[in-house]
Order: sequence, then C-alpha cells, then structure tokens
Amino acid sequence: MADPYRTLGVKPGDSDEVIRAAYRKLAKKHHPDVNQGKPEAAERFKTISAAYDLLSDSDKRARFDRGEIDADGRETAAGRAASGGAGGGPWKASASASAGGEWRGFPRGDAFSGIGPDDLDMLFGQGFGTKPARGGDVRYAVSVNFVEAANGVSRRIVLSDGREVDVTIPAGVKDGQVLRMKGQGRRGAAGAGDAVVDVQVLPHPYFRRDGDDILLDLPITLHEAVLGATVEVPTVRGSVRLTIPPGSASGSRLRLKGRGIGNGHQYVILTPVLPPGVEPALADFLRTWQPSRPFNPRAGMAEE
Repeated sequence: MADPYRTLGVKPGDSDEVIRAAYRKLAKKHHPDVNQGKPEAAERFKTISAAYDLLSDSDKRARFDRGEIDADGRETAAGRAASGGAGGGPWKASASASAGGEWRGFPRGDAFSGIGPDDLDMLFGQGFGTKPARGGDVRYAVSVNFVEAANGVSRRIVLSDGREVDVTIPAGVKDGQVLRMKGQGRRGAAGAGDAVVDVQVLPHPYFRRDGDDILLDLPITLHEAVLGATVEVPTVRGSVRLTIPPGSASGSRLRLKGRGIGNGHQYVILTPVLPPGVEPALADFLRTWQPSRPFNPRAGMAEE
C-alpha cells in the first residue's frame, strides 16, 4: 500500500481530528454506493479505508512513524529489533505505563531478563509491579446510506484479533457519530479496551436532514401546480400518496407527519418545472392571459 499519509492527504504531525476529517471527505467521494459501475472507485475506497485503519490506531501509527511496520502493517527489521527479537530473555521487554519507557528489573543473563512489571503481575499476581493496564481502544469506520441511518441497520466488522462482530447502527444516527462497543478492543491485564466505531452517513440524491426532519425538493409539472394533483412521494420508509393543492407556488412546503426521523416529519418543498422545449399552445395562451390579481414576483428587490 502507498504511504497512508499521502493517501489521505495529511501530514505525520496532524491530529486525529484532521485525519478523521480527511478520511471522511475522501470516503464520501469514492464510496462504491455513490460510484456504482466504477471499479476503480471501489479500489480507491479500499486503499483509503486501509490507510485510515492504520493512522486511526494510535499504536499502529506510532510504530509506522518509527519505521517498525510498513504501510501494510507488516513488521520491519526495525520492528523486530524493537520488540526484542534479538534476545534478552524468554519474554520480550515490556514498557511501563507509568514510567513511559522500558522497564529492566533484572540484569542480563537472569532467567527473567526483559520481563516488565505488567508481565510479573500476570505471572505472580498484582502488587509485584505497576498497576495492571487496561487494553487500548481500537477505532473502526463504517459507512451507511441515508435511509439506513434513518431506520437503523447492522454492519459487520472484523476486530483486531480476527473475530467478526455485528455493530448495531441505531435509527437516527448522525454523520460523524461515534459508537462504542465495550470490551471489544485490545486485551490488557486489567481488561479489554473498547471498539470505537466512527459512523459515516453518505449523502442521498434527494433527501436531506434538518434535525429530526427530512426535507425533499419535489419537482412538479405546471399542470400539477395550477390544477392540483395526487402524486407518489418517496420517504425513508417507502412511498406515500401526497395531495398537491391547486395554485401551489414554487417553494410551497407540505408536511408528511411522522415520516421523519424519530418523532420528526418530512417536508416536501414543491418546485414547478416547465416542460422541455417550446410549447406553442402555452405560449399563445400566456400572450393574452392576465391574472385576476396582478402581482410583481420581484417586488421589494428594487434598489432604494
């Protein structure tokens, strides 16, 4: 894999927030759901996701920065040396969480050379070394479409230890919301950390969200706007019939009660659209037609 920093367009010193924002922007652009029929976008999305998987994990990122693993997460020669592969005892050296560096409790050549306090706690019980540490959190990213986010869905992820678990995405989840799965992170002497899941909601071609309400711009014909009509309207829970009253102007908002997220509603914003091309009969009619109540649609726009 290419340099993950270059893939996401970030720098080694950038914060987690900057890296997360860069990933979300690229993932939205290259997600297969919005690039159907474009296999190159799917491959690009995989590369982006792999880069984020490495850089969003603080331990992996630190090891990559030190040259201990490569961009694919494989251990390098420097990584094997750092993990004690050159000897020093039957166990690799352990870093003390409190001291922040390597702990050496015995001289080289001793049977327990290179064992840290956390290792001793696990072997002989607490109290021998430092306080047992909790395992670290592991970050994941999942993408859902707008309708799935509105109604709730399940996504399967592969944990760092190879296990597969289903993540329940609750109905009404927002773009950028973070879900936490207790005890599904890295294991430690004092218990496992958590799996932290960043949820990305992909944009919809015509739905958009305003709090718990859903907004939909609905194109209608001039005939439907003037005379009224009953039309099919999509919602996040299936299509419904909507009555358009006669004389509906552009921008009129009609409410579909309870068709939003949770207790929210869906608001349909009407947009009359003229037919393509020239309509001679309509043009002839408008040349002689005058409204019963003349008005100026641009009133108030004149300069004072």
